[in-house]
Amino acid sequence: MEKYSCMIVEDEALAAEGLEDYIKQIPFLELKSVCKDAIYAMDILQKSKIDVIFLDINMPRLKGLDFLRTLKNPPQVIITTAYRDYAVEGYELNVVDYLVKPINFNRFLMAVNKLRNQLPQEILFSSSTAVSTDRPFVFINVNKKRIKIHLDEILFIESKKEYISIVTKDKSYLTKFQIGEIEEQLAKNDFLRVHRSFIIARNRIDAFTAIEVEIGGQHIPIGRSYKELVLSQLGEPI
Repeated sequence: MEKYSCMIVEDEALAAEGLEDYIKQIPFLELKSVCKDAIYAMDILQKSKIDVIFLDINMPRLKGLDFLRTLKNPPQVIITTAYRDYAVEGYELNVVDYLVKPINFNRFLMAVNKLRNQLPQEILFSSSTAVSTDRPFVFINVNKKRIKIHLDEILFIESKKEYISIVTKDKSYLTKFQIGEIEEQLAKNDFLRVHRSFIIARNRIDAFTAIEVEIGGQHIPIGRSYKELVLSQLGEPI
């Protein structure tokens, strides 16, 4: 059974111990780290792959929801708090569930069962041992089917919250995945991240300026934080 790696971000020791005990009782969850504050959690996220964060709101130095806003590609989040007042704000940040302390096990179980429907699905890349004449491809989940897409057919990929849209010349495919999790693999196949919401196929670029690239009639913005890297790869426009 596939297990989802978990992090607890909680400054109260008793509350953290309770969550840790609950997690140990769920076969598909695996606890990787317990953090007393959000600053420490940031460091862990840079070093480890975390699928789920159990996040308290009222913490020292950096509040839970403020911490969540700082994350470029956040894992799935289940809020665990003594405060009911932030529920709407939490759901606006696309949290999986909002648990109010004291949390009983049945309510915890209901929350984590939602993860199975919301966690990103695996994207399968063609094996690196494939014969060099083979066209690299991916298999993606679309409507309960695995669909094969050759990488040389992809124009660009757009992030749509917890989904990505993979756009080819003739069609687009929507699949549940986070764009940051495929960026490194695609970079090996001549793709380039140009914006927090867009990865493009470099060999499909028709034209570009300092602020956007044009692919297949689509104008895709170059994000300010990506501009220097993108132009170093493509060259400065005249």
